[in-house]
Amino acid sequence: MNIKFRLILMNFMQFFIWGSWLLTIGAYWFQNKHWSGAQFGAIFSTMGISAIFMPALTGIIADRFVNAEKLYGVMHILNAIALFTLPMVNNPVTFFWVILINMFFYMPTLSLSITVAYSALKGQGIDVVKAYPPIRTWGTVGFIVALWTVSLTHNETSSNQFYIASAVALALGLYAFTLPKCPPMLHVREGKSFVDLLGLNAFRLFKSQRFAIFFIFSMLLGAALQLTNAYGDTFIHDFDKIPAYQNTIAVKYPAIIMSISQISETLFILAIPFFLRKFGIKYVMLFSMLAWVLRFGLFAFGNPADGLWMIVLSCIVYGMAFDFFNISGSLFVETQATPEIRASAQGLFMMMVNGFGALFGSTVSGLIIDKFFTNTNQAKDWHGIWLTFAAYALVIAVIFPFVFRYKHNAALKHAIEHI
Repeated sequence: MNIKFRLILMNFMQFFIWGSWLLTIGAYWFQNKHWSGAQFGAIFSTMGISAIFMPALTGIIADRFVNAEKLYGVMHILNAIALFTLPMVNNPVTFFWVILINMFFYMPTLSLSITVAYSALKGQGIDVVKAYPPIRTWGTVGFIVALWTVSLTHNETSSNQFYIASAVALALGLYAFTLPKCPPMLHVREGKSFVDLLGLNAFRLFKSQRFAIFFIFSMLLGAALQLTNAYGDTFIHDFDKIPAYQNTIAVKYPAIIMSISQISETLFILAIPFFLRKFGIKYVMLFSMLAWVLRFGLFAFGNPADGLWMIVLSCIVYGMAFDFFNISGSLFVETQATPEIRASAQGLFMMMVNGFGALFGSTVSGLIIDKFFTNTNQAKDWHGIWLTFAAYALVIAVIFPFVFRYKHNAALKHAIEHI
């Protein structure tokens, strides 16, 4: 079997697992279990907690002790077991611990999948820079297909979404053992300290005002990402309680509507080179922040009937909100960090977005929704919730251009020209 096809299949299943439950777990939590918003915020914080240290830990193991593809397979098999047990849990506290264990196993596979793919492509003499991006795109396709599968089978509020994810995780875990060998590369790490191995040396970048500001805004934007992931699907589901909206397409298939966000994400990637050349990294980051304002603001005024166009437009805008900061941010790190800590700096960037940002966004949003936007009958004031989130993004967007300063150097210009 062609190695590119094998890696496409790996990426498809990798993100199918996540897409099966990530955007619909809120509907399961609020519509099925009727647990509180503060407790749900804790559930989404598990992504941040696990992203802070698990990828680094498994990276050390793969570098020194175990083949990456084998570790990747074991992690997915354990992930499958955790997902399979979730429907059996009837207590929100226990649910938190099980989902945390699940994320401990899943989050490292995001980076391990890249390691396995790069190793396999290089082993075949294939240019990674040209070959990997199209392969990775199939991961987004897998995420979209998972959303459609869960929605069309009417499992958005059902525990079956976890069984679907578990089955695919088990299949991928077994499949991983058939992938090309990716043995430990001990010589790569020889002579390096424990601090170097964990990538902690990148924290010296916080001494630079420019990098410190960049990482702080990375965390704040990471929080915005968790808001849309956590509450978008259940927001549409809540319209089912209003007779005028019960039979609309959006209410029947919310996950399909939300999948427009992932479709948009793949399209906006193509627009990034133009925007970077035209406006530069700083303003592309700013466009991302303004897009988050639109994302939340359109949700605030949209509905599944005559306001459906606002919800759809919000999903389209998501592509710009997500891609523009992540791509331009990684490019900023690539060109501004010194070569010896460049990889660690990229890890720190992802830690701030998916680790601390996710932890901050999920925890604080759950508390705010419970305290200010949940009525005594547990109904939520979605209009107020989304306007608050929009105001949060607007404040970030207003402050950013005044405090973030950098010079458009030659390395940055060269990197942009070769995207």
